[in-house]
Amino acid sequence: MNELVYEVNKIGNKNDFLKFVELLITDLRKNPSEWENKTLESYLEAIINWTEDMEGYYQNNDIPLPENISWKVFANILIAAKVYE
Repeated sequence: MNELVYEVNKIGNKNDFLKFVELLITDLRKNPSEWENKTLESYLEAIINWTEDMEGYYQNNDIPLPENISWKVFANILIAAKVYE
């Protein structure tokens, strides 16, 4: 998990994000026992729960809360992945 957190801090553009998602897939395959949410349903539910509480994560880790988040982009990614190959 620490490696993934480290990699998040390196994301600065679309390609970095894509590499990060690939790392998530690799991590799930290599370390499934470390994943609490192994099904799509539980993963999506965890996204809801974490997003509801995300301010606390940033405050507890002394990280500035991101501003101007494009929530529509996240929504577009999630809905497109439903049917995109």
